[in-house]
Amino acid sequence: MLAVMIWAVFSQGIARDLPVGVVNFAPGQMSQKLIRYYDATSAMQVTENYSSVAEAKTALVRGEIYAYAVIPNKFETDIYKQLAPQVSVFYNSQMILVGKLLNSAFLQAQGTFNAQISTGIDLAKGDTTLLSAMGKAVPVRTQITPLFNKNSNYAQFLVSAIIPALWQIAVVVSTILILAANLRGRGLNAWLAKRPIRALCSTLFPYTFIFALHGFAYLCWFYLGFEWPMNGSFAVLVLAQWITLIACMIMGCLFFFLTLDPARAMSFAGAFTAPSFAFMGITFPVSDMSGLAQFWRSLLPISHYIEVQVSQVSYGQEWLKSLEHLLPMFGYFLPALLSLLLIRKHLRHQQELDTLSSQPNTTKESA
Repeated sequence: MLAVMIWAVFSQGIARDLPVGVVNFAPGQMSQKLIRYYDATSAMQVTENYSSVAEAKTALVRGEIYAYAVIPNKFETDIYKQLAPQVSVFYNSQMILVGKLLNSAFLQAQGTFNAQISTGIDLAKGDTTLLSAMGKAVPVRTQITPLFNKNSNYAQFLVSAIIPALWQIAVVVSTILILAANLRGRGLNAWLAKRPIRALCSTLFPYTFIFALHGFAYLCWFYLGFEWPMNGSFAVLVLAQWITLIACMIMGCLFFFLTLDPARAMSFAGAFTAPSFAFMGITFPVSDMSGLAQFWRSLLPISHYIEVQVSQVSYGQEWLKSLEHLLPMFGYFLPALLSLLLIRKHLRHQQELDTLSSQPNTTKESA
């Protein structure tokens, strides 16, 4: 249900008609033409006209608009005098994707407006053709084509990373809940006293197929149902998912056996997995992250899996080269060993408690 809800948020695929405002200090033909260019872009829709910058800023802070443009005084007069008046645009850069989209849309609209003005000025001078004037106005024309997402589909870009991050959280949290239920229903000694590793594995093993089914389901949903581009192998991704879910279950075991307290274990799991999507390197480059962020990212199983997913889906790498991203997963043997040591510690502590609780009864019987 979480996966469906996340997809529903981004199901449109492309952000359109984001509300923006305008502060127009120079009402006139030129300023109105510029505003129409803003409104004509697919990404923006001019919904409000403000009389002051303070009023527009307040609306931006409240979330009523995503950006606003300020058209200065004497805008039209300065254009006729060829003084190049400055139009200022303000947007909330904390919304990274929205800010990037709005910045691109404003530049596109402003560039079209400037090119039209420059072409008109050159034509007014005479002795030039329309094509020549356009060539002077826009000497270099750029075309930006995304390599692996040609339609700039935000669902393909974001959902394919958010759902694996949610999947990791579900695996870690579910593991804690499974262990807590067994401890509550069977007791520590009856459950793990004889062969702790074997008993723990037999408890968790059936659930691995459920987690693996979840992972395989979203792959089929994305690349067979939606027919998003898939240049690699499903088999490699399924193998990477199995390794990832085992690592996630190991971390769930570590968090639970630290205290044998489900509430605290869930807190540890939440703190550990919460930055999963932010630290993946999908929306923010890993190379620009701080040292702490990169260290935390290296601890997250899903960050290694997502490298395999991107290398297969987008690049179509060879399976051996792609699976090299999972080599850091061997490091999860350490938390697995720590979990085993913690189990033995809790068993010894439980045996000591049982021994102490049985001593008064033995004394009474002897008396």
